[in-house]
Amino acid sequence: MQKIVIVANGAPYGSELLFNALRLSIALKDQPADCELKLFLMSDAVTAGLRGQKPHEGYNLQQMLEILTAQNVTVKLCKTCTDGRGITEQPLIDGVEIGTLVELAQWTLAADKVLTF
Repeated sequence: MQKIVIVANGAPYGSELLFNALRLSIALKDQPADCELKLFLMSDAVTAGLRGQKPHEGYNLQQMLEILTAQNVTVKLCKTCTDGRGITEQPLIDGVEIGTLVELAQWTLAADKVLTF
């Protein structure tokens, strides 16, 4: 089984970096090849983990993250980044957790591939 880590930094709805990271994540899980996929959101991307998003049009990052967590993809938000944005105690999307840089370092060492957005 291939182990893939995707690290996303892009602001939700501000650019398409995070959207593209989630699109690729969903496409990877749709492939017949079995892979262990982990997703780590950093910088402004951590705000995508907040519950209750209601975008006016286009894509919905909350729905995309819910699809991934339903497929057993581990999704973590950088603790330093959530602390810095005051969202550590906010309600998160089910299945999304706060993680640490140490966890990301461990994921990176164990991964076959690491992709960044």
